[in-house]
This record gives sequence, structure tokens and C-alpha cells, in this order.
Amino acid sequence: MSNEDLNINQFNGAYFIGVGGIGMSALARYFNFQGWKVGGYDKTPTPLTALLEKEGIEIHYEDFGPSLPEDFKNIETTLVLYTPAIPINFGELVHVQYSGYVVKKRAEVLGMITRDLKALGVAGTHGKTTTSAILAHLLNESELKCNAFLGGISTNFNSNFVSGDSNLTVVEADEFDRSFLQLNPFASIITSTDADHLDIYGNNDDFLIGFREYVKRIDPEGYLVRHADVVLNHPNEITYALNQEADFSGINPRFENGRFLIDLKTPDGNWNDIELGVPGLHNAENAIACIALCLKLGVTEEVIRHGLKSFLGVKRRFEYHVKEDNFVYIDDYAHHPTEIKALVSSVRLLYPNQRITGVFQPHLFTRTRDFFDEFAFELSQLDEVILLPIYPAREEPIAGITSEALLAKISIMDKKVMSQDEAVQHLKSNDPKIERSNDPMVLLTIGAGDIDRIVPQLKTEFVL
Repeated sequence: MSNEDLNINQFNGAYFIGVGGIGMSALARYFNFQGWKVGGYDKTPTPLTALLEKEGIEIHYEDFGPSLPEDFKNIETTLVLYTPAIPINFGELVHVQYSGYVVKKRAEVLGMITRDLKALGVAGTHGKTTTSAILAHLLNESELKCNAFLGGISTNFNSNFVSGDSNLTVVEADEFDRSFLQLNPFASIITSTDADHLDIYGNNDDFLIGFREYVKRIDPEGYLVRHADVVLNHPNEITYALNQEADFSGINPRFENGRFLIDLKTPDGNWNDIELGVPGLHNAENAIACIALCLKLGVTEEVIRHGLKSFLGVKRRFEYHVKEDNFVYIDDYAHHPTEIKALVSSVRLLYPNQRITGVFQPHLFTRTRDFFDEFAFELSQLDEVILLPIYPAREEPIAGITSEALLAKISIMDKKVMSQDEAVQHLKSNDPKIERSNDPMVLLTIGAGDIDRIVPQLKTEFVL
């Protein structure tokens, strides 16, 4: 049965195979909010699954095979969602596929939910989650309100799902697995089209074709808000950028008296001294995109300014864990060379005189292979690099693609490969609290795998 022929209202239960993923859990929260019976499987307990269980979502951590919980045995009223990260021979997945259940990927269900809503997509290789969270926060600060499905935990909402009394729905439009081609947004921001996921697309040309197909799905009466470097066309398009020409052009990013400020040139005049609640050059650029779209939707300058100032960020996106005079610890999800460049450039702007140590966990063998030289160059901009082993996710190893090989390509002298435990012990033995005044330091943990598991240990160690 196609998604177009499927009436989502025929179901009253949602069963998730991989419920603890950030995108899956947002949908689980949505259906739970709608009053459905919601449950499912995940590989291991996490702080996020603990929250889902506290919210009334039934989760287990072993493969039940054909023995699904009683509440989800009715194939007529249970919608099954699964993540591509689940092995194809996983017992529960095999059971539902051969037992007559309606089984859909997350992206398909998201497309079904937003079919009759005014969806606002946020697509692009970089910055989708932060931009989506900024957009949702600005809209909910206004009279318009919105719903939102986010790819991270917004600090303002303390969730990756937002429910608002509105038909506007902010959706993170993910290019992975061509998921964004399930959406038909009224408007969309596109932050970048740097090549990624070449294990899916094959080459850069096919990657760009995917984005062109996505733009065709944007309502011709709506809007495309694209970065000035993005070469895509729509009848109603608006460009934005930081420090380059565009319809909305940010200039003079600066850190003054503890405040991160930019100025903005717009088609209708200049805005001066815009304060951003979360610093960073990449965050400034994301904010400009949201300003452009919010103005088109009717949000006022006053509301936008207040919303940007009160935006608190997203977990694992330039997230401060320690912020002392001579020691700063920031955790960031950056997993592409362009994202690492933006992160390090922003840290250099904010802390120009401090030594920067980066602990980086490469994510995927294919991505490490495809951007090997670029990773080496950007990591060489740090003062010290600690590489963790490559996080494989869904992949098998590739001969010659290792953290040791990447380390050899990095040009700085202070570099090493360590396990997570070894990295924690190394940082503890070189605790900057001891001699902070002599060696001020910024510590970064960087990556999209499971590097976040060491964050609590480091935070505990370095908080005064």
C-alpha cells in the first residue's frame, strides 16, 4: 500500500523497532501525545529511552521475534516503524514484514503526518538540527506557534518534539537515504549541499540531483531560503550568508562583553547589534536563514530579536559543559570536515589566546575515506588532536581506513590515537585545573558516534 493510499487514522498504536534514535523518538513522542499506544525495541538503555519510558512509552532491549507485546499484536491497528540501522535479519523486523503489518521507515511516516500540514523543511549537509531548533523557537515565541520534529534535543523545549496549536510544522529534512523526498514542504531552508553520504548516493553529482528533486517538492507558492553558495532554483527564493553578498547578509560577527553579536543587511534595511544566545559563526549563519523565513511568514523584528537572544541551543551542538576564565569545555556533533572547520573557527574567534585540544571520533569508514584529506587538514588546525577509533555504525571496516592512517596525515606534532578510556585518563592526568593560569585551554569533544558517553566523565572531572 502506497503512502498516498494509507490513512494514518486507521491506526491507534505505533510500534518502533529502534525507538531510541533521535528521529524515531520524536515520532514516538508525537504518537504518544496523540493518545496512541506506543512502544518498541532499542538496543541499549540510554538517558533518552529512560525519558521515553517515563513519558509512558513501553520499551524493551531484547529481540522478541514473533512475541511482540500484547498491545501491538493487532496488525490492523498497529503501525510499525523501523530504522535502517536495524539489521535486515532482526527477528522482530522479519516477523512484522511477513505477518501483514504496515511497516514504514521513519521518513515515510513523517511525510504522511505532514501531508495536510504547512511543513517548513530544513535541509542541508550541515546545521539542520540547530537551524530547525532556532526556527521552531522563533515561531513559538510569536503568535504563529508551530509543531516541530527535531534531530536533536532542544534546550528551550527540552525535547526533540514540539507540539503547538498551529498547522505550521518544522521538519528536519534529512538527505540520508533520500529521506527528504518523502516530504512536500510549503517552504524550506537549505543550508548547504556539500557532498556527504556517498555510500548512498555514489558521487557528488547524484547527491546534488537528490537536492534538486527535493526542491521540486517545495510548494511553488511557498519559499526556498538557500545559502548563497547553494545553486538550486525555486520561483520564490531568498539567499542568505555571513560575510558575503546575499539578500540577507550578516556582517561583523563579534564577541563583546560576553555577548555574541552580528549586524544584518536585509532587502528592507539594516539591523544592528543582533544578539545570539548561542555563539559561533555557523550559528550566526543558521540564525540569518531563520530570520529570512520568519519575516516571510509574518514574524516581527521585535519577536525575532527576542527569540534569538533567548535561544539556548541544542544538546551536542556547540554545547558548553564548563565555562571558566581559563578552561572551557564544549561538546559538538560535528562529523564532516566543513563542520569541524566551522567549529574550530568559531572557537578561535571566541578564545583567540587559548590552546585548543580536540578529541575526535570519526563517524563511518566511508565518510572517513571520502573526505580523508579534508579531515586531516581541518584537524591540523587544532593545537592537540586525540583520535578515537572510527565509529562504524552500520558499516564494515575498509582496508587502510583507520584512525591511525588519518593520524599520520595530520600535520601537527601533538597528536595521538586512543580508546575512549585512554583519552579520559590522558586528559585527567593533564588536568588543566592544576595550572590554568599558565596554560588556558579549550577542550572539544567532536563526533556523531558514541563519543557523548565520555562527556559526563570529563564534565565531572573539570568542573570546579
